[in-house]
Amino acid sequence: MEAIRFSEHALYLLDQTALPARELWRKYDSPESVAEAIRTMVVRGAPAIGIAAAYGYALAAGRAASLPEDEFTKAMQNAKAILAASRPTAVNLFWALDRMERVQNALPDRDRSGIYAALCAEAEKIHREDVKMNRKIGRFGAELVPQGARVLTHCNAGALATGGYGTALGVIRAAHAQGKIDMVYCDETRPLLQGARLTAFELMKDGIPATLIADNMAGSLMAAGRIDIVLVGCDRMARNGDFANKIGTYSLAVLARHHGIPFYPVLPGSTIDLKLPDGGGIPIEERARAEMTRFGETQVAPEGVFVYNPAFDVTPHDLVTGIITDQGVLYPPFGEKLSNLFG
Repeated sequence: MEAIRFSEHALYLLDQTALPARELWRKYDSPESVAEAIRTMVVRGAPAIGIAAAYGYALAAGRAASLPEDEFTKAMQNAKAILAASRPTAVNLFWALDRMERVQNALPDRDRSGIYAALCAEAEKIHREDVKMNRKIGRFGAELVPQGARVLTHCNAGALATGGYGTALGVIRAAHAQGKIDMVYCDETRPLLQGARLTAFELMKDGIPATLIADNMAGSLMAAGRIDIVLVGCDRMARNGDFANKIGTYSLAVLARHHGIPFYPVLPGSTIDLKLPDGGGIPIEERARAEMTRFGETQVAPEGVFVYNPAFDVTPHDLVTGIITDQGVLYPPFGEKLSNLFG
């Protein structure tokens, strides 16, 4: 399964706001349009956002190729700023844009067609590397999954959220290939229902046993002894192992600790932000009130009610059993190990 394609000087994204009812591909040919796709969650998930932004940056170079040198430089700086402003929490966005800018700065300024080709190649390399990292993550993580596992996951950390294969769902895919998965419980993930619309969709496409539950049912399943392991994605991890993920992840970590259930965030190295000592510095995006007050075209809350709608929460590292990465599984204490592997 894939959600990102690049060909003929355009980026094509599988519109994740239309799933699962329609599989609709949309075309983007400018950094502004790519930024809007990120902002409106046509593309979402930390690795996928980074990949899309890299392609958006390359498209900016193609569009500005005929400009004088100083205007070309300004156009590229503006494109980076527009893309960087699209969403604040996922660090892969900024990691990918910085990498693209470094490649551009290392190239001769006069060869504009060469700059565009090199940036397209770099974006494609970022895309390929992400899929490769996801498959390594899957192999490492599958070793932790017990035979006959009943897995709980939250939001969507699958092929749709990455370059392909997935992080948390990559572990599940690898474990399923080994015959280990009995059932995957998908939290619906309010308010935008990524678990219901996207994770259940992916699992069913791959023939992996899936059961959809409301977010407030996870604790009861744990208490009943029906969850063996919790696997979640990650949008940004600080140096000490604190991490931001879709709102509701922190609650699952607390519940898992209370019930003695292993809890693992799953992520590539590009999602680790070693500049932040702890999770207190992770910016948390707050989204539109309409996501809470309306369900499609139907109003579900009183007009004018106050709304608090953070897209993410931060889970402290002391609730984490281990961190599944493309470099292996890390166990506490995390700080030195994260710095040594990804510094």
